Amino acid sequence: MAGFRTLDDIGNARGKRVLVRVDLNVPVADGKISDFTRIERIIPTLTELSDKGAKVILLAHFGRPKDGPDPVFSLDPVANAVSAMIGRPVAFAADCIGNEAADAVSTMKDGDILLLENTRFHKGEEKNDPDFTKALAANGDIYVNDAFSAAHRAHASTEGLAHLLPAYAGRTMEAELQALEKGLGNPARPVVAIVGGAKVSSKLDLLMNLVKKVDALVIGGGMANTFLAARGESVGKSLCEHDLAGTARQIMIEAASAGCAIILPSDGVVAREFKAGAANETVVINAVPDDAMILDVGPKTVEAVNQWIDRAATLVWNGPLGAFEIEPFDTATVAAARHAAERTREGKLVSVAGGGDTVSALNHAGAADDFTYVSTAGGAFLEWMEGKDLPGVEVLKA
Repeated sequence: MAGFRTLDDIGNARGKRVLVRVDLNVPVADGKISDFTRIERIIPTLTELSDKGAKVILLAHFGRPKDGPDPVFSLDPVANAVSAMIGRPVAFAADCIGNEAADAVSTMKDGDILLLENTRFHKGEEKNDPDFTKALAANGDIYVNDAFSAAHRAHASTEGLAHLLPAYAGRTMEAELQALEKGLGNPARPVVAIVGGAKVSSKLDLLMNLVKKVDALVIGGGMANTFLAARGESVGKSLCEHDLAGTARQIMIEAASAGCAIILPSDGVVAREFKAGAANETVVINAVPDDAMILDVGPKTVEAVNQWIDRAATLVWNGPLGAFEIEPFDTATVAAARHAAERTREGKLVSVAGGGDTVSALNHAGAADDFTYVSTAGGAFLEWMEGKDLPGVEVLKA
């Protein structure tokens, strides 16, 4: 892949100790992993390196331990899950540096896979401490980063190691970077972005960047209410950041200057209670009752969104159009997601989506598998959409 060093550039890996930064920060409920997606995505890189005879040494964090080692945040149970998914043994070392790690690495044979303990058990990880980084590097000859989801952090295992060892992108990182290049880096036009979510305040940088890069910006979710209020509409008791009305107006001015169309709801589904099955009605957007909340966009808005999807060659999606977690306020998100999926299946659309709520919403709609690429990265995907350089990516550039 142009611009980044990948596994294709490593050459002969047999017998080499390859430190692979992976994302194993998987959700756990009642002591069991509830979503294996992140594990599934690292399998191609691990299998390829192992098959080439490399000694594959995994680095990862899990949770947010505060004061050193904590059994709650140990990666030990995750090793079994990786082993089960890859179909070969995965050993575990109770530390990521020092004698425990070195002894475990010294016993590896070509093709073996070893998972080291949570890197965040050491404060030097998040501080990108030079001594800690050197201690990690002591167990490797080559560094591979396959964790795009952590690439927005300049930590020892995500950025520091690339300055001490030959550094390459793993297959998942490579696929992510290729997809993002198609999404906003060098996209086919027209480009339409769908941005939803609760608050404008959490996505100010994102919105300001997008209006300069896309041809149309669809705004949904709670943040649409702030734009509607800024335009003088009454939004009743809806979630709304009235203090950001000026900011919303400025974003609309920037969009007009850049030739970017902003699509706001023309109708909405309103209710008096925020609960599943709540009594609701669809109203035009300038007739929202004072005692009601907008919990989804209406059918006319969905029709307009789908028309923009039809015009688009590229779609970038971050955030739901409504309160998709609660029926029936998932209707608009599901309809638009399925329409985008259909256009993608027909080969008429490149569709790139990311962010935790977005992935959940697309899975809920049964549309995720048909999108061109769905990123499991949260903060990293958002920062990329904001136009920011990601430290863990910058160090992989050829």
